[in-house]
Amino acid sequence: MTVQKSLQNQYIQLGSRINHTKLSLALCLQFLLGMKHIDTVRAALVAVLVMVCFAFLPGVTNAQEKVVKQITAAEEPVVSPADKETIKTFNERVKQYVSLRSSLKAKAPKLSKDSTPEQIQAAETSLMAALRASRAAAKPGDIFTQDSAQYIRTTLKREFNPEDKKEIRKVVLDKETNIPVTLKVNFPYPDPKEFVEMPATLLLKLPPLPKELKYRYVGRNLLLVDTDNNMIVDYMLDALP
Repeated sequence: MTVQKSLQNQYIQLGSRINHTKLSLALCLQFLLGMKHIDTVRAALVAVLVMVCFAFLPGVTNAQEKVVKQITAAEEPVVSPADKETIKTFNERVKQYVSLRSSLKAKAPKLSKDSTPEQIQAAETSLMAALRASRAAAKPGDIFTQDSAQYIRTTLKREFNPEDKKEIRKVVLDKETNIPVTLKVNFPYPDPKEFVEMPATLLLKLPPLPKELKYRYVGRNLLLVDTDNNMIVDYMLDALP
């Protein structure tokens, strides 16, 4: 039996104890409150039962909460200090891009609520041009560093069994279209090509992204794409298991 299964069984048993205790106390209280005489005795017994309720139930509830925390901890992957540093570096580089993007967007002319689709498209094109100019020296691996790329490959390989990997590859290939995608930093992900969304099971294993960026893939290659203008910010090869 796995640790997680054992903890789940403990949780169920504790929940059952709480429910039985509540039921027993409710029946006793109903009986005592229905008595038509011996008010003093009834009041005393009710007081005792209330004290038992408050003394016993919190202890069981606390034990249940403890098991919940243990289950949560058991589900969370163990991240080594080196991997934590890798994730930190990845997040910092993502923030640098978002900061640059925000500063350029703040300098751009403001669009009114009555802006036409052509004006909106022109603004997005202008922002992408400004981003490309500001990132003229950008190259693959600036965000997906060697350590970050290896961490992602290792994580995805470890977290999925052979059947899961086979199914993920099938989903990716089934959704691919015949429109080629040039893997080039600062160039747009082709508009005619349908975006292939990352399966939720994969997203849960990857470092979370701010709303300005999203993960996409082409074949087994993982891309970082700008949410607004579809510009490829960075990419790594052979990411998917």
